[in-house]
Amino acid sequence: MTCRRLVLPVLCLLLAVLGTAGQAQAVGYRYWSFWDRDSTAETADTADTADTADTWVYATQGPSTARPSDGDVQGFRFSVSEDSEDSAKPRGAADFATICAKTPAREGSKRVGLVLDFGTAADAPAGSTPPRPRTACARVDEDATTADALAAVAKPLRYDTNALLCAIAGYPGTGCGEPVSGNRPKASSSPGEQAKSKSADGSGDADGGPSVGLLAGIAAVAALGTAAIRQARRRRRD
Repeated sequence: MTCRRLVLPVLCLLLAVLGTAGQAQAVGYRYWSFWDRDSTAETADTADTADTADTWVYATQGPSTARPSDGDVQGFRFSVSEDSEDSAKPRGAADFATICAKTPAREGSKRVGLVLDFGTAADAPAGSTPPRPRTACARVDEDATTADALAAVAKPLRYDTNALLCAIAGYPGTGCGEPVSGNRPKASSSPGEQAKSKSADGSGDADGGPSVGLLAGIAAVAALGTAAIRQARRRRRD
C-alpha cells in the first residue's frame, strides 16, 4: 500500500518515527576490556574524596603484546559497552603495595598486580552469575606479557581464533564479544549511576516505557495529521 491518501502520509510518518526510535537503540558488545592503572594518580587515591575509577586508562595494546614492568597494576573488566569511551572500568582500590604485599621481589622476575572485575549481573550472559571481583599478584619472567601474567594467576583462559580474550578464570563459559541490543543503560560502576544517566538523558522511563522524545514526536505527528484533515474538509466545503 502506498502513502497516497490524505491520512496515509500521516500514518507513514508516524511509523517512521516509531521505526527510527527502534533503530536508535544502541548495540553494545559483551567482552573483557583491558586497562592500565595510571601511576600519576596513585597519590590521589589516599584522599577520602578520590575516585579510584579515575586512575584507570584504557590500554593501548592487547594483553598478548603489552609488557608491564615490575610494580605495574593492570585491570580487566567484563561488561557490555559500545566502545572504549563507554566501557566500564574495574572497581575498587588497586594499589600495587596492597595487591603484592605477600609476594616479595625476586631477581630475574617481575611482579604485576592484576585487578579482575567480573562485572555485574546486568552484564552477565543469560544463566550466568559473575564471580566476585578479586586481585592477584603474578610473578613472571622479566620479558613476560600481560597475557603471561594473567595465565599465571587466573586460569583457565579462553581466546577466540583472532586472539580475542573471551574468558578469565573460566568466566563466562560461552560467548566472545557478542553483540547485545535492546534498552539498557550504559555500563557504569553501580546501578545508581546507571539510573541517574538514564533519567538525565531522557532515554527512557524507569519502568522501561517510551522516552519523552518519542512521545513528543508522536504528539507532533498526530497534530500534523489533525491539521491536514481539517484543511481537507475546509477545501471540500469551499
